[in-house]
Amino acid sequence: MPSNIFVLGLDDLGRAELATLPDAQDFVFHGLLTLEELQSGTIDLTALLQKAQRQLDAFDDTIDGIVGYWDFPISLMVPMLCARYHLPSKNLDAAVKCEHKYWSRLEQQRFIEEYPKFGLVDYHDPNATLPAHMSYPVWAKPIKSFSSEGAYRVTSDEQLQAVLAKRRNSPERAGPAFEQILATLKLPEEIAAIPGGAYMVEEAATGSQCTIEGYNWQGEVYLTGIVDSLHYENSSSFLRYRYPSELPETVQERIRSVTQRVMTGLGLRNSTFNVEYFWDADTDRLVLLEVNTRHSQSHAPLFRYVEGLTNHAQMIDLALDRKPRQPTGEGYFQTASKWMYRWFSDGTVRTIPTAREIADLEQRYPGTIIELDVTEGQRLSDSFSQDSYSFILATIYTTGHTDQQAVEIYETCVNALHFEIDDS
Repeated sequence: MPSNIFVLGLDDLGRAELATLPDAQDFVFHGLLTLEELQSGTIDLTALLQKAQRQLDAFDDTIDGIVGYWDFPISLMVPMLCARYHLPSKNLDAAVKCEHKYWSRLEQQRFIEEYPKFGLVDYHDPNATLPAHMSYPVWAKPIKSFSSEGAYRVTSDEQLQAVLAKRRNSPERAGPAFEQILATLKLPEEIAAIPGGAYMVEEAATGSQCTIEGYNWQGEVYLTGIVDSLHYENSSSFLRYRYPSELPETVQERIRSVTQRVMTGLGLRNSTFNVEYFWDADTDRLVLLEVNTRHSQSHAPLFRYVEGLTNHAQMIDLALDRKPRQPTGEGYFQTASKWMYRWFSDGTVRTIPTAREIADLEQRYPGTIIELDVTEGQRLSDSFSQDSYSFILATIYTTGHTDQQAVEIYETCVNALHFEIDDS
């Protein structure tokens, strides 16, 4: 009999990727709540858990695994639900330690040197300034958020105070739910005193950005691949993710070494993860940006195209308490990219590409996937899970035997996709 795997926030692309698993016939994948239910608006953790439990309790067959590949709250709901149904999963205390941006930094200091200067700020203080050991530019961010929400690059006290004022006047999306989880754990005094909606500042890192993926199996850290994160020119917004990385091999080896040390030290077990870095070629400085307690759904087609195996495979194996399969290098393409086609001002969407236009492009270029992120009549600022500076119109995957081929296909797609935005 096939195993029943419940996937929090299962979307169409995720279902399609899971169907590519070599043993996909051995599973039935069930969506557990929708992504919009889970991440839009202010997160009501109690209501979400109760709704998920009602759906699971009503299921009349075995529940063999509960998984998720999206950010908070899904990343922490997975171990909470698995504990209720006595299923294998990551350890919640270590997952919270990784996802609490300030606590994670305190822990990182014990194991590595590749972290930026950081500190807390009082967002209730209208005259807030940086901690004495820091200088501008910095990133101001909540200690718990997702998809870069609420993160702003600031270069002066005036900008910092404006960001914190905006924070005070905006509803908290993640903070109360995160506080609720923190209340279930035995925390160090220093961490227990920090509210879930607190703000912190971090030294702004520079250079090339990348993400390394891996997992922990029975206390051992395994690494699967490094993905480059490329930005729009003169912007902090992501343009694309590229796999495999084109960073120098010596830098990639340093990233693997640091990741082994920090993920072993943080103690996250039986979980996929990804760790983000900046490397500055001018100074040769490597800085750890963030630890995530899940693999990236954005990278799933990239690994499949190049390695022959989607990174969802490790998540499923861990959920079934079996040793995860490693990438095999048997994909059809040498490189693959995920592009975020963005709009950099607010506006109302008047026209979007047709299904025929999208299908024609996907058929013309093997490996191309086009997903629209907006609908006709939508106000861009009403979208959820955007960064603080731009709005994604479409997500486009392209492939190639060279990176230039992947670039050219993307440019062809952008030129062919007709969007009309009224930004009056």
